[in-house]
Amino acid sequence: MARTETPFADSFDAALMPGAPWVDSLRRAGFDHYKSLGLPTPRSEQWKYTNLRALNRIGFAPATDSALADIPEGIVPLEDAYVAVVLNGRFDAALSILGGLPKGAEVGSLADKVAQAPADLKDLFGSLADVEKLPLAALNTASMTDGLYVRLADGVVLDKPLHLVSIGSAGETPVRFNPRHLVVMGKGSIATLVESHVGRGDYFGNTVAEIAVGDDAVLNHYKLQNESTDAFHVAFTQVKLADRAVYDSFVLQVGGKLARNEIRAELGEHVECRVNGAYLARGEQHIDNTTFIDHAAPNSASHEVYKGVLDDSARGVFQGKILVRKDAQKTDGRQLNKTLLLAPGAEMDSKPELEIYADDVKCTHGATIGDLSEEAMFYLKARGIDARQAQAMLVAAFVGEAVTEIQAAGPREGFQAVVDAWLEAREET
Repeated sequence: MARTETPFADSFDAALMPGAPWVDSLRRAGFDHYKSLGLPTPRSEQWKYTNLRALNRIGFAPATDSALADIPEGIVPLEDAYVAVVLNGRFDAALSILGGLPKGAEVGSLADKVAQAPADLKDLFGSLADVEKLPLAALNTASMTDGLYVRLADGVVLDKPLHLVSIGSAGETPVRFNPRHLVVMGKGSIATLVESHVGRGDYFGNTVAEIAVGDDAVLNHYKLQNESTDAFHVAFTQVKLADRAVYDSFVLQVGGKLARNEIRAELGEHVECRVNGAYLARGEQHIDNTTFIDHAAPNSASHEVYKGVLDDSARGVFQGKILVRKDAQKTDGRQLNKTLLLAPGAEMDSKPELEIYADDVKCTHGATIGDLSEEAMFYLKARGIDARQAQAMLVAAFVGEAVTEIQAAGPREGFQAVVDAWLEAREET
């Protein structure tokens, strides 16, 4: 039997996030589950295409308190937003801009909330992410130090986006950190949450976010992963959508040495759930997008489109599963993954899945992987456009279709700017 590898778990440190006894028990349970499960390997079906063995070879030290004078470049450009900064897994009040939040909106440090009012968190904190089956979520639970806490009371509407800027910063020694975020939206509340993940140096960020969207609430949730080229980025988001909730998600991955973003959403009744994304990779980058949409109640719809562009020797992974439970009649579930390979060395693994136990549903899934259309290239070249420019135009249009899935206009323009910058950099090199 193969030996279970458990890096980063030499001992349990009860002082990382002090709080009520139940918080300590939650973290200890995470530690025990991680010690039992170990680092996931390709022997696990969920990790078949993404190998984390490099984490064993690099001596990532726990990140200590650090400070930055400013926010690194590469974040989503937004004209006006509340800003919450998390640096190496810890909330940074000095860089955050949270003045003027509406009444009934609470945004700040999760560690401070755990220390000051743990009873306010007991019903949800740690209840959504399944640490018994998810080893890196278990590691995060055991090792979390801080993160972002957001709670909106019933009916609260954020007048502008909340921009979570997560920064990794390492010097000569590679570092690791485990940010933990909790977002709780009351009945009828409305918010736009934008995430930008950037950094400098060699680090391993292992993030877990638990998001509860109440009855009739609307959450626009958009994420950019634009980490350092030496960074390892692993993120897990668990979303629970109550009846009549709306969740619009978009993930753009362009950075990192190895990056995996996993989203799991559990849908109540009459829910509208959009989980979309794009990924752009070159060099030897490895980018993994894994999704699981759980239709747990009837009369709900999920829409999922992921598009990718892989160049050089980059590798992409898409694993998307839609589960329709027995009582989830009248489900409408759609899933599509399309990838462009721009070089012979680029590689894509796509695994769309449907698991259906109801009989009155409309569900589709599909995947296409290939080069640019020869017919489209011929059409452009016949009109005097050279091959290089023609390729750039087609790639831009292909990715642009994915970005248009973003429902909020301001963030949509910001994400398009990031895509344009990536395409321009590719042309220059």
